Amino acid sequence: QLQLVESGGGLVQPGGSLRLFCTASGFSLDRYIIGWFRQAPGKEREGVLCISSNGYGTEYADSVKGRFTISRDNAKNMVSLQMNNLKPEDTAVYYCAADYDPYLPTCKMRRTYASWGQGTQVTVSS
Repeated sequence: QLQLVESGGGLVQPGGSLRLFCTASGFSLDRYIIGWFRQAPGKEREGVLCISSNGYGTEYADSVKGRFTISRDNAKNMVSLQMNNLKPEDTAVYYCAADYDPYLPTCKMRRTYASWGQGTQVTVSS
């Protein structure tokens, strides 16, 4: 079974930055669409952004445009999420997810992702 591991979460003040990482064991990420999702207490899980397997296609939620950036380093088998200008409403557990699709040059958050990580907590508070 594919295993994804998120890391990099923590506590940060409003306006601060964090970088999350999604790494894989047992398989190569370069043939997978990767999505980042988050779930705040009492709220439904929502898509944050995604990146195609070749790295050229991305989709961002309106709430994070201009602040979050997704990138992938297939040589390191890693996808990262750079979060800048963090706001209290960004507080959530962040999950990365993967779905096999080596040919699609785009990505959509609204698709079924087959594999999920356990999540990493991001707390934005003063």
